[in-house]
Amino acid sequence: MSSGADDVRAWKILAWTSAAALFLLGVIFLMKRRPLIKPAPRAEPERVAAARLRCEARLRNIFEKAGLHWPADEVLLRAVKRERQLELWARNGAGEPFRFVKWLPITAASGGPGPKRREGDMQVPEGFYEVDRFNPLSNFHLSLGLNYPNASDRIHADPVSPGSDIFIHGGNASIGCIALGDPGMEEVYLVSLDSRARPIRVQLFPARMDSADWPAWRDAQLAAHPEFRPLWDELAAEWMRFERVRR
Repeated sequence: MSSGADDVRAWKILAWTSAAALFLLGVIFLMKRRPLIKPAPRAEPERVAAARLRCEARLRNIFEKAGLHWPADEVLLRAVKRERQLELWARNGAGEPFRFVKWLPITAASGGPGPKRREGDMQVPEGFYEVDRFNPLSNFHLSLGLNYPNASDRIHADPVSPGSDIFIHGGNASIGCIALGDPGMEEVYLVSLDSRARPIRVQLFPARMDSADWPAWRDAQLAAHPEFRPLWDELAAEWMRFERVRR
């Protein structure tokens, strides 16, 4: 009797195992026959989606002419306050030099030459920063937030109230930020958003430090503000290095 019961139990196990195997094969067959349903991509904020419709095709063409793929592997933004220009640079990989893409006019930048040192001084900072946030719902259309105050600013600026919330944004007004107008900001926002690498580096200079009149203009400014010299010497060294190697 025991042997017969064992045989029945074995046959039941075999039957269940076979049924499970057939079921699994059926599932695999159906999965191969039916395409997988991919989840819908998350919708972009309305302003970003509208900017993409207006700008992306044109930006792709500009990048192609510059010998760059889209999206760029890495983006660099370089602004000069005196000339009111923001330059867009990009590169295809970490080992490649940066290539110039285009420049955009700065429509507003409050303050004058020299770094930002305290809350309410209306100065656009000078130095090397990174984009640390994207705001698609800005009061100034779209905006990129900078990591001001950075390590240098925390040493040299007011220790209690150095200021904060410095942005590159749309519109045509500034209270310590860089305004590019809405069309220009859409381009910069999209290029930065789609860049494969983070962070986005931002370099803010008082002026073009290799222009013909830079020495005379610098000396006139330093005569009135000698405290600018250490920072400007560092910025000038980096400007000239980048002009040589594009890295």
